[in-house]
Amino acid sequence: MAYNEMPDAEKLKEIMAVMKDTIPELLEKITKVLYDAQEGEKFGTAVAKFYKALIDAGMTSEQAFTLSKEYMNNASLGGMLKGVVGGAKRDHE
Repeated sequence: MAYNEMPDAEKLKEIMAVMKDTIPELLEKITKVLYDAQEGEKFGTAVAKFYKALIDAGMTSEQAFTLSKEYMNNASLGGMLKGVVGGAKRDHE
């Protein structure tokens, strides 16, 4: 394959699968290195406030926990990238 040629659909699918599996994990590790304990405390406080707001709004502890877990996953850099890559994959299937 020449430099300026697009890979065939099967090869592109393989490339996207590798990217989907490796890039979010890599970014998550980089994020852990970049954020120190103080940033972790701020994130934990934000999640706790989110959870408390859900409880105060009348949700059960199970519902609040599930939504708080999703909030934590989506707020992380790796989680955001997984959403982007996963959305791109669904759009092309």
